[in-house]
Amino acid sequence: MDIRSLPETILFDVYTKLYHRGRLCVLGLEFSDLTVFSRMLKVSNNWVMLIKCFQALMNHGTRVAMDLANDFAIRCSIDCRSQAIKESTIDLGIRLGGFLSEAGWFEESIKVLSLCRDACCSDLPQNVEGWMKTLECCQKLLHAQVIYSQIEAAGATKEFAEGIVQELKAANHTMNLAGLYSEFSFYAFQISNYNQAYKWSVDAVMELGPHTCPRVMVDTLSQASKACVVKREFRKASVLVRQAVYLAREIFGDKHPKFADTLLDYGYCLLNSDSIKDSVTVYERALRLKEAVFGPCNLYVAVAHEDLAYALYVHEYSSGRFSPARQHAEDAIGIMVQLLPEEHLMLTSAQRVKALILEEIALDNIPGNSSETLFKEAKLFAQAEKLHKDALRLGRLSFGENNVQTSKHYGNLGRLYQSMKRYEEAEMMHLKAIELKENLLGKDDYEVGLSIGHLASLYNYHMKEYRKAETLYYRSIKISLKLFSETYSGLEYDYRGLMHVYNALGDAVKVSNLVNTMSRWKRLREAHKLRESAPLALSGAPVSLQELQQLMTA
Repeated sequence: MDIRSLPETILFDVYTKLYHRGRLCVLGLEFSDLTVFSRMLKVSNNWVMLIKCFQALMNHGTRVAMDLANDFAIRCSIDCRSQAIKESTIDLGIRLGGFLSEAGWFEESIKVLSLCRDACCSDLPQNVEGWMKTLECCQKLLHAQVIYSQIEAAGATKEFAEGIVQELKAANHTMNLAGLYSEFSFYAFQISNYNQAYKWSVDAVMELGPHTCPRVMVDTLSQASKACVVKREFRKASVLVRQAVYLAREIFGDKHPKFADTLLDYGYCLLNSDSIKDSVTVYERALRLKEAVFGPCNLYVAVAHEDLAYALYVHEYSSGRFSPARQHAEDAIGIMVQLLPEEHLMLTSAQRVKALILEEIALDNIPGNSSETLFKEAKLFAQAEKLHKDALRLGRLSFGENNVQTSKHYGNLGRLYQSMKRYEEAEMMHLKAIELKENLLGKDDYEVGLSIGHLASLYNYHMKEYRKAETLYYRSIKISLKLFSETYSGLEYDYRGLMHVYNALGDAVKVSNLVNTMSRWKRLREAHKLRESAPLALSGAPVSLQELQQLMTA
């Protein structure tokens, strides 16, 4: 009996047994057949197991992802097809491309979905039904392009999708655009156009309704939370992401990659709203879930390693215990080196995190002035400088000069040159970062305050420009108090910096005042920690959709 004649669900069980028994060569031959795999894509209630089987084949060294993409290309190129077969091929492309994206194989996903989009344009009638199918394809294609950092191509896809939406509106067609608008927000977020990211997220949330697909609901709320974070709307961000995490756990379960996705966004919200320890807890849980589904060698796992590395770097900044952070950064880079082309933008992001960690290791973990110590320090600094310069170069190529990501790279180089005692270069980099951030984000944004604090530190501890440092510290404090509260952890560095300034200037009265300010800050900080709850104790019922929509428009 030919097992391929079995019904889809039974055939899927057979393939699952092959996976569990390690018969990966046989399973690889089966899954490389596009007709067979297209049937497996219909077994939607076992999507996670299909991802696990697929990932095992990729780890085994098969080319199943590219084989399927190539076979789909061949199927698209056949001319003598009926209209029904053409439409069936497009449906298959949307399912296959979407699966490959969810499985973390973005290059192959983009190939399939790009072919599918072209087929939509050439093979579908230019009517409402055809436009809706094309829009579905574009939505999935845009998502894969943005994650894979194909910024220019993603921009073209977004523009094309917007044109289709206008055609549908002109035809007076009623449709729910929450998912598409959320992808528009995701694209704007990735290119650091935070005003547009927020605007599209508001539009997406307003499109949600009682019959919205659960996956779209969760994704929309998560993305809206990230857009609120970069606009420093932390209360909104917290409500939105906690709702997304709660819904993902209730709908998909606490072992599903969609739940892990929301945890990563939750960790991002916590980290940026000064709940750093809690962010580490959440990121660690997300990484364990990602590894359980995707195994050790997948881009989704690499991104989770990178996120955790940065959170650990921030969390251990004052302790100097950077070994775990460095290991996760190197794990992220190791995975990306295997799976990405050279100088891919995703790789430079992980390398930037490693560079920050190496700089701190050079400063904190190598005491003494022996020649060996100085050599190790210089080596770490040189590695960090190369990583930061590469990130700046590729960032400018991808995003241009006037971009938040580019400004961050200038700021990172400024801090590094400060550590390397190249003070004039450090000053130039900090001033460049501040100028860009102020123009892009406004004078009172968190990122501006961060760079101002770094420049103040340079003037204070290294260049002895105490009055300049004093002015900058007060400006940084003002921004922190406006955005956060008196319990904000970053205030400690500004207060200590000002104490150093006034000690150097011999102003005993202001030193005494700052001692009192620091004591009050410490008391408030301890009280704040006692009020914190376990970040994953999300037992409360979610708020209503109407309340969320009111929140976004408030």
